[in-house]
Amino acid sequence: MKKLILTLAFAVGAITAYACTNFIVTKGASTDGSVMVTYAADSHQLYGALYFIPKGNFKPGTMLRVDEWDTGKYLGDIPQIPTTYTTVGNMNEHSLIITETTYGGRAELEDANGVMDYGSLIYITLQRAKTAREAIAVIADLTATYGYASSGESFSIADADEAWIMELISKGKYGKGIVWVARRIPDGYVSAHANQARITTFPLNDPENCLYSEDVISFARERGYFSGSDEEFSFCDAYAPIDFGGMRGCEARVWSFFRTVADGMDKYIDFAMGVNPQNKMPLWVKPRTKVSPKVLFDAMRDHYEGTPIDMTTDIGAGGHALPYRWRPMYFTVDGVEYCNERATATQQTGFWLCGQARKDKVGILWFGTDDAATSALTPIYVNTTECPWCLSEENGSMLKYSDTSMFWITNRVAQFAYLRYDIIGKKVRENVDAWENNMLKDVESVDNAIATAPNAKKKAKIATKYTLNRAQQLFDKWVELDKYLMIKYIDGNVKSEDNNGFIDNGNGKDIPDKIQQPGYSEKWKRAVAADNGRILEVVK
Repeated sequence: MKKLILTLAFAVGAITAYACTNFIVTKGASTDGSVMVTYAADSHQLYGALYFIPKGNFKPGTMLRVDEWDTGKYLGDIPQIPTTYTTVGNMNEHSLIITETTYGGRAELEDANGVMDYGSLIYITLQRAKTAREAIAVIADLTATYGYASSGESFSIADADEAWIMELISKGKYGKGIVWVARRIPDGYVSAHANQARITTFPLNDPENCLYSEDVISFARERGYFSGSDEEFSFCDAYAPIDFGGMRGCEARVWSFFRTVADGMDKYIDFAMGVNPQNKMPLWVKPRTKVSPKVLFDAMRDHYEGTPIDMTTDIGAGGHALPYRWRPMYFTVDGVEYCNERATATQQTGFWLCGQARKDKVGILWFGTDDAATSALTPIYVNTTECPWCLSEENGSMLKYSDTSMFWITNRVAQFAYLRYDIIGKKVRENVDAWENNMLKDVESVDNAIATAPNAKKKAKIATKYTLNRAQQLFDKWVELDKYLMIKYIDGNVKSEDNNGFIDNGNGKDIPDKIQQPGYSEKWKRAVAADNGRILEVVK
């Protein structure tokens, strides 16, 4: 999701509110041989819904309207192609996956006249390409033909065989289209990006593993961004020089993921902390063991737990270890600027997902709404012919509450969990884990049913029925969870339970017994005592 530019006075330069995170696992690095890509579409304005566009056939002369994804602003019309593919969120029926993070880059290169914004590039390309390599070509062609309307962007582009990172930026007023480079992640490795361009130097004569625009280096020379030899050219250093915010607010998320799945990452902690820009991390790392879907799901729930920037341990977490800090991210005390952390899991997520492209099997888009740490993923088969109503774009909006919307029920649960995260958040997570573990087992039988179905129509019917039923089942489960949490945790209390449910006092009047009052954390008590102990101290 696009970073919303917030110009703030900060000692090391302009600061931005960063959004979106992508983790990428190649087939040789996954436990089941699938290619997986995660995405959190983070925005304070984005409604979490599943974008479903059925395949189509179009007459010559048909035009396609392009509206900017972030704002809804009309950008222009482009010719439609004769035949398009079905898209299900950020995947299509051929298991092509495209996700993004915005890094911004050099502001002077934005093009006010471009027609293709980054969001439209994703969803139009998904309708037109079958493979990752085709998608790279389509993106390059669309931007060259119609101009690029957004700032610098990193795309994850993957199919059942390959995974790529493509980084691009507009030429602004200096030419139409984009300069770009795309690198194939070696099989057996994992990669990530989170709102900071990450491709440095790259091979100039290896089209099997690296593709780029012919002017990506010469344009940088012309603009004065680079003056060395071609072999020394670094895309990110030329077009998106890193600063404190790029390291601490962006690359730290990549570091934390790498640290979770690979060894030796603590040597980059000074880079993640924003103090040593020379100590860049590699673009990809080899995991210590193969990565399962569930491990990848949970990596999207990270708040830097167990690191020096753990968001649950400082006084900013309050009395209940809340790993969130309300915006703005930066604040000043006595003339000194400070930052709050920007972790992978964040409160303003619209939707999040894990695309799973599987060789010889129908792809699955594991899809969720709102904060990844308090919401569960439901399996969406990419050959579905319908979108679950609870996930539909037509069901509610950011300004219209819907009682049947997954986005709104997951937000209700999250908002309550934020009040006492160490207690309520833990209970929510138990429900998340139980659901996802069950679904990961459940899809195995559905895969078998789809595989043995006699034709594509029958396969799609099985996949659609399952997709719709499971999404609705998750919605219903969260509705009940919302009610349960309210009863159990209202007013700072914790009602006790046994195998029969909530414990009452035995008088037949539904009056609770054995109510617990866990209070606040020790750090919070000490902070309050230090701040206002003179007033609060009990006089004996």
